Amino acid sequence: MNSMKIDLGLTFDNSYAKNLEGFYAACPGAKAPNPELVKLNTSLANSIGLSNNDPDQLAEVLSGSEAPVGASPLAQVYAGHQFGGFSPQLGDGRALLLGEVLDEDGKSLDVQLKGSGRTPFSRGGDGKAALGAVLREYIVSEAMFALNIPTTRALAAVTTGERIMRTQLLPGAVLTRVASSHLRVGTFQFFASRGEQDKVKQLADYAIERHYPQLKTSQQPYLDFLCAVCDKQADLVARWLLVGFVHGVMNTDNMTISGETIDYGPCAFMDDYDAKAVFSSIDRDGRYSYNNQPVLAQWNLARLAETLLPLISDDEEEAVTKATEVVTKFWEVYQGYWLTGMRAKLGISTEEEGDLALCEQLLESMSGQEVDFTQLFRQLARDLEKVTNESDHLFNDAEKFIQWKELWRARLSRDDQSRDSQSKQESSQEKRYLAEHAAMMNAVNPMYIPRNHQVEHVIEAAEQRADYEPFENLLAVLESPFTYQSGAGEYAKPAPMSFGPYTTFCGT
Repeated sequence: MNSMKIDLGLTFDNSYAKNLEGFYAACPGAKAPNPELVKLNTSLANSIGLSNNDPDQLAEVLSGSEAPVGASPLAQVYAGHQFGGFSPQLGDGRALLLGEVLDEDGKSLDVQLKGSGRTPFSRGGDGKAALGAVLREYIVSEAMFALNIPTTRALAAVTTGERIMRTQLLPGAVLTRVASSHLRVGTFQFFASRGEQDKVKQLADYAIERHYPQLKTSQQPYLDFLCAVCDKQADLVARWLLVGFVHGVMNTDNMTISGETIDYGPCAFMDDYDAKAVFSSIDRDGRYSYNNQPVLAQWNLARLAETLLPLISDDEEEAVTKATEVVTKFWEVYQGYWLTGMRAKLGISTEEEGDLALCEQLLESMSGQEVDFTQLFRQLARDLEKVTNESDHLFNDAEKFIQWKELWRARLSRDDQSRDSQSKQESSQEKRYLAEHAAMMNAVNPMYIPRNHQVEHVIEAAEQRADYEPFENLLAVLESPFTYQSGAGEYAKPAPMSFGPYTTFCGT
């Protein structure tokens, strides 16, 4: 006899299952031998109406062992370019979409399990996830949310009571994540590569309805759809670079149509600034290095554009011309978002033609200097308030940086003058302006990010000793990344020299 389904209090909509038949495979999760809830994101749970707080029932459902009332578990199919090579069929090999729910604002959100067992798209894999990978995604995705970067979010982490083989036996776990959707560039590629243009249109119409409903009345909805996705991704990638984030695996199946960051596998944040920073063990050629991320985002969007050409115009030449114009403009749009963000990071509130060069000169002065990317901007703000030059000490050789600071301070002075008609500022007024610049900088420059050595410490404690206190402590600090927290000094420091070069792995 089948057990009764567990009611989580969620109201599922399941529009993907109802409207996109042939775009997925319905399948159940695997039965976990001894599921245990180790973390529930209470605020997120409340926002989507999850009202069942029974930890045993939550563990059963969020491990994949039992489907909740109203859910339609399915694995989505998609294709994708992985490190430049096209794979015509990928799909959710270790993920299961339970369905969509409405949050407190009426927004439709996917609830998905990651690591819940094999699906028809597992391609020989076990479909499981190791605890370390689950905790990494939980930490980094929630940190990104707190940093105001569009992202999937972590709802829960559940251990399964089994050990799974990676390079060694590791505790198994399942992550529950919430996203605006899991539609990807690769979803469009799957059907386009098979010549199923009717399904590409069906998918585009669904994506417009769900993410860009304002385009439904457009005279050229599919071209405008491409433009909207390009804009979202330009904004997203600019935000990544502004906090020193390296995604690590920007394949087309890891680029969302919604413009959210997805799939935190071999991701990492830079300590020392390095334009060529790579952390992923499999990115040997630096394809997805820190500075190359906007280049690859544009490349991925060109792949999306190719799938939409027949929808943009019946005239192939016209379609190519229009789509090319949109994709080519990506760099200008991205640079606009990045420059706006850099102005804020430097306390600049007005615009000048030379601002881009000023920002690029700062990065050039940081290159090869082993200067901590996150600490520098916070120290610059402190220097303004206290009229010090402590930021110089972050550099091995500060000569170029000192020269840059003179240009920056002159730029801040002009910024002040644009707000003040007086030709000469009073000293008290100048002090107030400096404090305002510093406050502007501190509002966007984090003090705390998921430092790689701290994340590894959390994973080690959980995997080896089932100790989740470091995990909870790190999450608590990362919830308020821009605000000084007493006793949290260690979380603001880069890794010690003994930590050595950092390498990440997909791990799930």
